[in-house]
Amino acid sequence: MSPDNSAVPGADGGVPAWEQVMRAMLGDGADEAIRELQERGFDPGAMAAASGLPDDPAALQQVFAQVQSLLAASGDDPVNWKMAHDLARQQAAAGGDPSLTTAQTRQVLDALAVAELWLDAATDLPPSTGVPRAWSRAEWVEATLPTWRTLTEPVASSLSVALVGALGGALPEGAPEDLALPGGIDPGQLLRQLGSAVFGMQVGQAAGTLAHEVFGTTDIGLPLLDRPAPALVAANVDAFAEGLDAPADEVRLFLALREAAATRLFTHVPWLRAHLLATVEAYARGITIDADQLEEAVRSIDVTDTAALQQALSGGVFAPHTTPAQKAALERLETALALVEGWVDEVTAAAALPHLPHTMALREMIRRRRAAGGPAEQTFANLVGLELRPRRLRDAAALWAQITRDNGAAARDAVWDHPDLLPGTEDLDDPSGYASRRATAVDDAAEVDRALAEILGEDPNAGPTG
Repeated sequence: MSPDNSAVPGADGGVPAWEQVMRAMLGDGADEAIRELQERGFDPGAMAAASGLPDDPAALQQVFAQVQSLLAASGDDPVNWKMAHDLARQQAAAGGDPSLTTAQTRQVLDALAVAELWLDAATDLPPSTGVPRAWSRAEWVEATLPTWRTLTEPVASSLSVALVGALGGALPEGAPEDLALPGGIDPGQLLRQLGSAVFGMQVGQAAGTLAHEVFGTTDIGLPLLDRPAPALVAANVDAFAEGLDAPADEVRLFLALREAAATRLFTHVPWLRAHLLATVEAYARGITIDADQLEEAVRSIDVTDTAALQQALSGGVFAPHTTPAQKAALERLETALALVEGWVDEVTAAAALPHLPHTMALREMIRRRRAAGGPAEQTFANLVGLELRPRRLRDAAALWAQITRDNGAAARDAVWDHPDLLPGTEDLDDPSGYASRRATAVDDAAEVDRALAEILGEDPNAGPTG
């Protein structure tokens, strides 16, 4: 067999489609690769037919472009971020994503400005210093994708190693682990690139789908901007308002209040964003993989079919095995997300009630929406094993309301002064007992301080000297 080495997808001359792809990928090494496959008992033509590789030149050109994209160099990244970016943009544009009109921009910015004024009466936290924005879906993708990188890479890295290990086990029996393909291509590198591409598709799909669902930058409980700034996706706000009994302007104002309240919290509680992301990282560091389960799943997947790999991934086939340490991290994250969402819920309601007749109905609608989550959130949950929605939103809102009734809004906001002051699951279980438990904790801390002062020879009754 000595076909033309210059064959490329779309060329004629009787060169089979699969061979054209191999020659375009491997160049001068294609002959050796084909011969080695045949010696190992593989029929490249049969493999190509089984995978549905087309003979049509135009269709083949598309396949070749996909292969080139999948195997594009991604450095050490466990996620192909170019693919994630491009797919997220494509998904965000599905169904149309026109640039905002001057009127749409003005409506959003006016709503955010009014929201800040109303929030001044509901919380002592001042407005964010970030510039308010009105965004299209594509602009939301561009602004938030860096945070998706922070969230997904630690988990994707661990899963990529497991994926390479499982698929590497499918090499022909007796093949050395460091087997190199002709042309200097390392099978492990190819598999890592394949895993990177699969994760890129998954993250891009999730981010692009979320771009159709979110209202702003804080909908998932985590701040999606490095520097918090209030923003609303105008098209999503308008779509949500359609069919509701409340006027669109009222719906926009309510959503602006939520966005502005959350942005105030993340701006003026500087440790909060790092605390949440560190909890995600703690979860990622504890990842362990059930290798037997993974290998069993891989046996049923055509490893040459990236669509099958993506579907398996979205179905949780490569989900990590949850350890006790991870369960503890997930509980901390879940509690923290509930506290953030509950505070936003309570402060928004307090700011909206004097002005918006449909406040309670809108509040309940948003609560149910957050509790249920959407398809993109579920995709993300399958990808990294985290469900970024507060299961205990109502309990957290009740706790913040109890603190406000007992000691006022200033005391409620002061809870965010330090992470050690954050309520825990026990406080969500019993909001009415929070004050007494907090007082006991403060007394215990004071007793420890007095004991330390005595050990150090200091006056235990003296106040701070700084």
